[in-house]
Amino acid sequence: MKELELKYGCNPNQKPARILMQQGELPLEVLCGKPGYINFLDALNSWQLVRELKEATGLPAAASFKHVSPAGAALGLPLTETLKKIYFVEGMELTPLACAYARARGADRMSSFGDWIALSEECDAATAKIIKREVSDGIIAPGYSDEALEILKTKKKGNYNIVKIDPAYEPAPIEHKDVFGITFEQGRNNLKITPALLENVVTENKILTDEQKRDLMVSLITLKYTQSNSVCYVKDGQAIGVGAGQQSRIHCTRLAGNKADLWHLRQHPKVLALPFREDLGRANRDNAIDVYLGEEPEEVLGEGIWQQTFTSRPEPLTKEEKKAYLAGVRGVVLGSDAFFPFGDNIERAHRSGVEAIVEPGGSIRDAQVIETCNKYGIAMAFCGLRLFHH
Repeated sequence: MKELELKYGCNPNQKPARILMQQGELPLEVLCGKPGYINFLDALNSWQLVRELKEATGLPAAASFKHVSPAGAALGLPLTETLKKIYFVEGMELTPLACAYARARGADRMSSFGDWIALSEECDAATAKIIKREVSDGIIAPGYSDEALEILKTKKKGNYNIVKIDPAYEPAPIEHKDVFGITFEQGRNNLKITPALLENVVTENKILTDEQKRDLMVSLITLKYTQSNSVCYVKDGQAIGVGAGQQSRIHCTRLAGNKADLWHLRQHPKVLALPFREDLGRANRDNAIDVYLGEEPEEVLGEGIWQQTFTSRPEPLTKEEKKAYLAGVRGVVLGSDAFFPFGDNIERAHRSGVEAIVEPGGSIRDAQVIETCNKYGIAMAFCGLRLFHH
C-alpha cells in the first residue's frame, strides 16, 4: 500500500488528509481501527524513540505520547511494590515489556490519559492486559502475539487503533515538510546517542555511575523526540518529568521538575494510604491525587466533598511535609536539548534531587552554570549535541 486516506488532518476542517510514500510501500499496517493524522504523528515519533532506547540499552522500551511529545518513556526494569501500587498493576503479570509500559504510563498519568503507545518489540499478552484497562487512543509495535491482538481488539468496542510497523524500515536520509505552501528540506537527525556523549564531564564531580549513564541516555533519546524547548528528568530507567514546547528553558525545567516532584510525592506514605472508595476509577483517583498534592487540597478535602472520593476524610499533606519528603530525594538525572543559559536551571533541578546532568554546553554563561553544579556536587557532562525537535 502506497498511501492511506485519513478522516481529516489536525482538525476536522482540514480535508483531505492522507499519509503516503513518494517511493515504495508504506512500512506499516493498520490491524484495527482508523488512526488519524495526529495519531500517526504520535505513532511514528514514538516508534523512533522506543527503537532507539532498545538499540542503546538492549532493554525493552515503551513510550506514552500525547500531541507529539512523550508524557513518559521507560525501559523494562522490574517494579518495586510501591511502583506497582501507584501504577495500578498490583497482582498483574509483569513481563519486562509490561514493566516498560507501566513505567511510561505511570510517569505522568494525567498527561497520559488518552495516550498513543509505542513498544519496542512484539506486544505480549501481559502488556496488552495493562493497556486494556487504560484510556488510550492507539498503539504501534513491530508485532503482536495472537492473544495480545485479541485483547487489544476488544478496546473501544473493536475500534481501538492498532498499527504494526516493519522494524527493518529505514527512512530516506533527507526529509521534507510543507509550511504555508513552502517545502522545507533537511537531513534527518540520524546521530546516535551513545555513552561517548557523556565523556566530557566539566564539573568538579567527575563521577557518573553506570546507572546515571543509562538514565542520561534515556533523557537524551527522549528529548530527541520531544517538542523543543525541552528538558527531561529521569530516574531508574524512566522519564519522571518532561517539560516540552516552552519558549524559556527555565520554564521547561520548572514544568518538568514539578512533574518529577509529583511522581515522587505519589509515593509518600500518606498518598499510598489514601482511603479511596472502591467504586472510584483510576482516572478519578489520579485527578484526586493531583488535587490532594496541589496548592488547594481543600478541593477534595473540603466539607462534604471528600465523601465523593474517599471512605473517610484523609489528613492533608502539609507544605512542610512535602518539602521534607522531597529534600530526601536522590538519584535523579536531567537532560536538556540545548544549553542552560543561567544557573537558575541548576538551582531548580537540585530541588528535585538531580545529581547528574547532560547538556550541549556552549553558553556564554557556561562557567556560571558549572559553578552552580559545583555548589551542589552535581556531575555535568557537555555532550556537544543540540537536540531541537519541531
